[in-house]
This record gives sequence, C-alpha cells and structure tokens, in this order.
Amino acid sequence: MPWQVVCYERADGLAFGVSGVATRARGIRVSFPHLSASQIPMAAPVASEKLVYLLDPHGASRRPFLMRAADRILRLFGGLIGLEHSAFEIPWTPSFLHKKGGLVLSIGQFNQWVGEQLMASGAVQIWPGMPVAEPLMDGRRVAGVRLLDQGVAPDGAPGPGFLPGMDIRAELTVIADGPVGVLGRKLDDLLGMPPGHHKRDWAVGAKMVIDLPEETSLEPGTVIHTLGYPEPEIFGFFYVHPERIASAGVFVPSWFANPVRTSYRYLQHFLLHPYLWRYVKGGRMRSWGAKSLQESGRRGEPHLVGDGFARIGEGSGSTNVLTGSGVDEAWTTGVQLAEAVLALLREDKPLSKQNLEATYVRQRRASWVEKEGRIAQRARDGFHRGVVSGLVGMALAGATRGLLSIPGSPHPVRRMEEYFAGRLSPEQIAALRRDSALRGVPLHDAVMEACGWPAVPYDGRLLMTHQDALLLGGKVQAPPGYADHVLFLYPSLCEACNSKICVEMCSGEAITAPKDGAQPGFDREKCVFCGACLWNCEQGNIAFRAGAGGLHSAEN
Repeated sequence: MPWQVVCYERADGLAFGVSGVATRARGIRVSFPHLSASQIPMAAPVASEKLVYLLDPHGASRRPFLMRAADRILRLFGGLIGLEHSAFEIPWTPSFLHKKGGLVLSIGQFNQWVGEQLMASGAVQIWPGMPVAEPLMDGRRVAGVRLLDQGVAPDGAPGPGFLPGMDIRAELTVIADGPVGVLGRKLDDLLGMPPGHHKRDWAVGAKMVIDLPEETSLEPGTVIHTLGYPEPEIFGFFYVHPERIASAGVFVPSWFANPVRTSYRYLQHFLLHPYLWRYVKGGRMRSWGAKSLQESGRRGEPHLVGDGFARIGEGSGSTNVLTGSGVDEAWTTGVQLAEAVLALLREDKPLSKQNLEATYVRQRRASWVEKEGRIAQRARDGFHRGVVSGLVGMALAGATRGLLSIPGSPHPVRRMEEYFAGRLSPEQIAALRRDSALRGVPLHDAVMEACGWPAVPYDGRLLMTHQDALLLGGKVQAPPGYADHVLFLYPSLCEACNSKICVEMCSGEAITAPKDGAQPGFDREKCVFCGACLWNCEQGNIAFRAGAGGLHSAEN
C-alpha cells in the first residue's frame, strides 16, 4: 500500500489563519522557484520599507524617562528633522528588519493556495474542521492521534448524537499545531524541554484587514514597521496588498506589565494615530483576527523528534524574535522534514528517532533557520528590564550577530493598584471595578479612559465595538456538539485573583467577568483560539483543550 499523508486541521477551513506577513520568502521561493506574487491572492512584492517611531499624540501612554526626553527633543526640532503627524521616519532601517526581495502575504490566502495544489496532486489529504484531542501513546512512542469527541454537551457529557473521537494510527505523527496546540503541549508535559530551553515569552498579535480609501497614495508592497505607540512595549505593522487593501496590526507582549492589556483596544488606537489615520480614514474593515505568538524563539525549541513523531513550525521554536519573522522559517522546517522522510523511505529505513535526528534535525541544524535563530535567541531579553533596555539589546544582538545582548528575566504582572500608582487611586480602581462588574464588561476600557485615553470614535465601518468586530470582521462561530475547550480548574484561585487578566486579555471577549466572586464565564461561540488566556494566567489555573470553531475569515 502506498504511503498516505493526512493532515487534520482544527479550523473549519485552511484559510482561517491569522498572521501579518511581510517575509523574505527565502524558503518559500526554494519550494516555488518560479513563484510570482500575481499567482497568490493579496500577495505583492515588497516595494518599500520604513521604520517609524510613533510619538504619543495624547500623552496617555506610560513612557519611561528616556523616551519622554526623546519625544521632547523630537518635537523641539521637528521642523528640522522632518517630524510630521506625531511620527519620525527613522532614516536607517536595521538590516535584520529588512524584507527586501520578499513578499507581502495574507496567510489565509497563501494557505489556501498551497492547500489546493497539494489536494490536486492526490498525494495529500487535508481534513479541516477535525480537531485532534490528544496523541496516542505507546509508552513514550507516539502511535498516532485521537480526534475530538462529538455530540457532547458543553461540559463534555455525551448527548444523543455522541460520537467518540476516532483513533488514527500512523508511522509518523507530524506535530505542527502552533504555540498553544494541544498535541505539542501534551508532549512537552510528557518529555519536558531540552536543558536551557523554555517557553516563557509570548505575545498576542491582533490585526485588521482594511479596504483603503479610493484616493490612497500607498503602493502595493509598502511595508511600515512601528514602535513607540500605543504603548512603548507594543510594536506595530502596516502592509499594503494589491487592490487598495492593507493589513495593520499590533503585538502585545508578555513583558508588558499592564494588568488590563487588551489587544483590540490598542489596535484601534494604533489605527487612530495621526501617522496611520491619514491613510485609513474613510476605509472599511474587511476582516479581523488575533493569535498567540511564541516569543522565546530558538530557546522555545522542544524535543524536535522522538519515536513516532517530529515537530515543525512555530511550535518547534522556529520563529526569529530579532527579525520578527516566522512564516518562512516555519515553512522551511516543514520542507526539511519532508525531505528527510522521503530520503529515509527511499532507503527503506524506519522513521525512528535516531534516523530522524540523523536527517531532519541534522539538516535543520545546518540551515539558515538555525544560524539566524541562534543570533536572535537572546535579542529580546532586555525588555524584561524595560523598553529602552530591550531596544538597546535588540540593536546589540543585531550588530554583533548575537554575541552581545542585554540579559533579563520575566517578572509577574503587577497588581492593578501598583501598576497605576500615581495615575489612579485604589479607590478609583475599586469604583471602576464595581461599575464594570455591574455592566458585565471588561475593565480595560474604563481604566484606559480614566488614564487619559480618548474614547474610540466608532463609525460602524472601520472602528466598531469588539463584539461587532467578532461578527463582521472575524466571522467567529462555533459548531454545536463539542465541549467547552477553556476550563477554570480551581474556582478558589479565580476568586482570589486580583487582576482577572484572562478577562482583560481575551481577544474575543469570550471570557467574561465573574459574578458574585465566582470564576469567570466562557462563551465558546466567541473564542478565536488565540490562547491568550492560557499564557496570561500566572497561576496555571486554565486548561486550554482541543475545540472547534473560531475565526472564519480567509483574508487574515
């Protein structure tokens, strides 16, 4: 019997992914040597690139002393240095950020384009809407996967149409389920991490795809990297696709100590910054989405192979945290594994741990993914000390090819009263908490506006409420018959939690504030599967299991 390749995808469609992609596309071009951007919807060659420092036009963000001093100098000499629209276009873009010769992509459209070619070849079966619940273990060997039970109540109890998850056995199970995938996390729990490796740095990326106004002057392939706003810790991007379409997004990192960090509200303020608003004013939201990113880079690399399994993609530690690049690296690791497996099959060798180490792992270690990942692996440690230290650490790592950086270790998210000391009194915070609880809404909007952030001027086209964005932009939905995939393990820990950061950080407002001191609520029909709740709960009190549904936009 010929070898069969079967891919089980949790999302309901191959195109329902999220990523802001401006990539050098080195690995992708090796796979498609005659690739033209015109072959892929929403793709464009990178035409221009800028690094822009955004000043705070409102004075509401928390900026360290050195950044405030730099802002004053920039404003003082703005007429001489070209300061416009509360932004400074830095005349030199570090080489490690350059995407020259690369592509601007929609990850959804790219996935769909590749998937159709694979399916047409007859060599691969792709099954979307098939969540995998757990690995099948034979001792320490992965023997396959078990699909998720169907026909169950939200608590998992079997219903009238109960269908137990099917067991799928395989000679090799390839795990490519991203930073919060169930299979990867279960293997990490079972096998541990290699010495010196960890997955302690994360970010939530939130993005919006926008129809630009008809009179836009932006050319397809325009790439803008930003720093400094809406908070100094938050980086942003703005990429232009063909046909007046743009992708804009922000990254809210784990070292951002704000206990009411919210990706959606910050994304809206990012778009409202005068530098970007002049381009998007009068535009319309086409889609919206959010996802978690594993920001530990190469130090987040788990055991890549074992008996019966191999790991590729972002969950395998391939993301480059210096260049902010992950798609091409993830793609390349998949190609490396495929080449290794084909070589072993041709030689009639078993797909054992030893043979995979001698082929896949060896090839990966000799590749540009490994070399550049080693340069980048400590580049962002300095952000645990502060924003300025982090920026200096990135510059040092880039300039010295990873020889120098600024060390730092994670700190717990600060209590609300501590973080906002000097801006909000404990009494004000308590009053805001009570009011938000009575209205059944997260706290972040009230806290941000109390700290001077202006209200978002909703227009129903580009700027809209979070819930409208879920429906119109993310097209979020969940099929019936599956159990809730977010569980709060110990209600007493939820009750004692000061920050309730799972509520504030939830990208889809699927987790709601607790009532009467109980644990938070969860609505699976609003969940976008970003996994932010999992890594934001410092008490480890959230179980994030396999589930169905989520985003249904093909343009993110």
